[in-house]
Amino acid sequence: MPKGYWIVRVDITDMEQYKSYMAANAEPYQKFGARLLVRGGRFETPEGTSRSRNAVIEFPSYEAALACWNSPEYQAARKLRLPVSTLDLVIIEGCQAPPS
Repeated sequence: MPKGYWIVRVDITDMEQYKSYMAANAEPYQKFGARLLVRGGRFETPEGTSRSRNAVIEFPSYEAALACWNSPEYQAARKLRLPVSTLDLVIIEGCQAPPS
C-alpha cells in the first residue's frame, strides 16, 4: 500500500504562537503514524513561487494522511495556526516502488 504525504508550504507571522500549534499537532501526528521528513531547513526555489518554510510529513497510507487532517485533534491544533500563518497544503498518495 502506498504511503500518504502532506506537502506543506507556510509563511508565519508570529513564531511564538505557531510554536503552540506545533506542540498541539504532536498528538494527532503520533495517533496517525506521521513522520516528519522535512521541517524548515535550507531550500532554493529555482522555479515558481515559495513560502518561507516547507514541510513534508509521511503517513503509513493515504487514508491515514486524510484521517489525520480530518481528525478533531488536528482541527483543534489547526485553529491555533490559522491566525498566524498562511499555508498551502497538499495531501497526496505516494507511488509504489517497482519490484526489485
